Amino acid sequence: MLTESPVAESDFRTLRQAAAQHPQLNFVAVSHSDAPSTARWLEAVGGAAEPGSGPGSHPVQVIVDAERRLYARWGSGVASWGHVLSPSGLMTIVKLGREKGIWNRPTESGSRWQAGGFWAVDGEGIVRWGRPARRADDFLDVEAAIKAVS
Repeated sequence: MLTESPVAESDFRTLRQAAAQHPQLNFVAVSHSDAPSTARWLEAVGGAAEPGSGPGSHPVQVIVDAERRLYARWGSGVASWGHVLSPSGLMTIVKLGREKGIWNRPTESGSRWQAGGFWAVDGEGIVRWGRPARRADDFLDVEAAIKAVS
């Protein structure tokens, strides 16, 4: 999920807020960048815990998967040109920057062509909700994910 893209950053902020509001659930983000790049990205976006949430905060767990083995196990491979560079997708990215101040960051490692997805797994390890991302500008529906496992 974490690729230094504006959509990944927006989704991560959403996950971070949800983790603070639902401490009974575990929220996980998978980075396909290397560990040093992921650490710098996390610092740039304010960390794994919701800013201002205090010492008892419930951070998002970030897994580094630079070899993309987890992505492959979940069926996420290399995205097509249309997935990453569709005109409407690019407009969504511009809108995200203008409305939320989330702009493209340089990609230090990983690949903008890596497809992602969204999944909710219950306490027994059963996938209750999820799907691959339809396009690079496809946002996580965190409320649907929470509802599926609550």
